[in-house]
Amino acid sequence: MIEAIIFDLGDVFLNLNHQASIAAFEKLGLKEWTADLKTNALLFETGKLDELQFLEAIQKEIPTAELSEIRNAWNAVIGDFPLERLEFLEKLQNQYDIFLLSNTNPTHIDKFEHRVGLTFAREFYAHFKKIYFSYETKVRKPETAIFNLILQQNNLKPNKTLFVDDTLENIEAAKQLGINTWQIIVGKDDVTNLFDKKIL
Repeated sequence: MIEAIIFDLGDVFLNLNHQASIAAFEKLGLKEWTADLKTNALLFETGKLDELQFLEAIQKEIPTAELSEIRNAWNAVIGDFPLERLEFLEKLQNQYDIFLLSNTNPTHIDKFEHRVGLTFAREFYAHFKKIYFSYETKVRKPETAIFNLILQQNNLKPNKTLFVDDTLENIEAAKQLGINTWQIIVGKDDVTNLFDKKIL
């Protein structure tokens, strides 16, 4: 029997638009997301680079772009947050211990909070027993350490915990620890259909 649920944020509750971000960077003259940029993104996501350092690293590839333009292009990925997903959380809150686990960065979180409004964001956060953002924990999915951290800090039993995420490698990492999983297929599944999955 499931006692706790760990949810991802992006493409589970918050819709993402990766193509919008790619298009915005192309408009600024960025031809490809290089290996160096991928490395810097990971460092930013694990709190090892601050926002300015990260934006300046991108600016080296597109020196004609302003930092504000680069920030806007980076944030173009942040989409909408359907209200029914917040209502779904309210149904879960009294039945399970629920946690939020997201590979993210302070720039995206800031944009998310402004996009949905601080009141909405606070209401969303209030449903979780604890929130784990990779830039604060300094470790990210699919690393085993992040799952172990949540399990240990909250005395969770893997076989009584469910992990919900849209990324296969994150799902596989959780499975290896004996955690129950549900991989959301973007465009097909919605987190609000969890009760229909007969997992709980």
